[in-house]
Amino acid sequence: MTLRLLAVHAHPDDESSKGSATYAYYVSRGVEVMVVSCTGGERGDVLNDAVVERAMAERDMAGLRRIEMARAQAELGIQHRWLGFMDSGLPDEGDPLPANCFAQIPLEHSGPPLVKLVREFRPHVMLTYDENGGYPHPDHIRNHELAMHAFAAASDDTQYPAAGPAWQVSKIYYDRIFNSRRMKAMYQALLAEDPNSPLIQELADMRGWMAEQPYLATTQIPCGDFFEYRDRALRSHASQVSPDSRFFFWPNDLQRSAWPYEDYQLVSSLVSTIPGEADPLETDLFAGITDDLEPTL
Repeated sequence: MTLRLLAVHAHPDDESSKGSATYAYYVSRGVEVMVVSCTGGERGDVLNDAVVERAMAERDMAGLRRIEMARAQAELGIQHRWLGFMDSGLPDEGDPLPANCFAQIPLEHSGPPLVKLVREFRPHVMLTYDENGGYPHPDHIRNHELAMHAFAAASDDTQYPAAGPAWQVSKIYYDRIFNSRRMKAMYQALLAEDPNSPLIQELADMRGWMAEQPYLATTQIPCGDFFEYRDRALRSHASQVSPDSRFFFWPNDLQRSAWPYEDYQLVSSLVSTIPGEADPLETDLFAGITDDLEPTL
């Protein structure tokens, strides 16, 4: 049985900052991995003043985001689909969302394209964000709502019958990659290895920022050998990610020694390996999915 993983993301570049080492790890194991970008990221600002294609970014951000996504896709060896919705941007508090943007479109209209894709690709596992979107960007929150809607609707042959035969996804996870335990482990490792490093204060600040967030992960994917794939994919989104950004690019040897994982939270499963409080963390998103469990209806 060929295993299949579907990751649903709001914008191009989200796939590279939230799970790309996991995707490259599973591709190396023969898993089919597909990333969905719900929007084109056309309302993104240029966050890297040194981007080579600055003129194109000013003239055609949507076109540049597609070029960057294709580069990231090639680095990771994944499949990719655009869902086709318009980026909502990140309005100031109290400002209205743009008309017809992704976050404004009702689920009954945004649901069918993703349900159709789920039924065609037939993933065993889906990845998405939590109810807060990972952070409260309107597209990330809508991304969560849409992914959970499609997870449920794809298995119900009374919903969206024109989208193809029903398919039951076995498991769905939330991204928990940025977490306080990871930051603490990296801080302690750097303090031991290089107590004079200028990065120590930045890690301390990040620890403080995340200190009150509970550790919710149930699953750690051992993908440290693929952190370079993640970094190359991130750098492919040059308009959005500076190549020397300290938010993303910590020394990979430090990360591998301190926290060689990407973390996820299992939130729904039809197989019998849901971790309990006394159970060890999963190390495989496909744990419990076997050849005799082909989850179709």
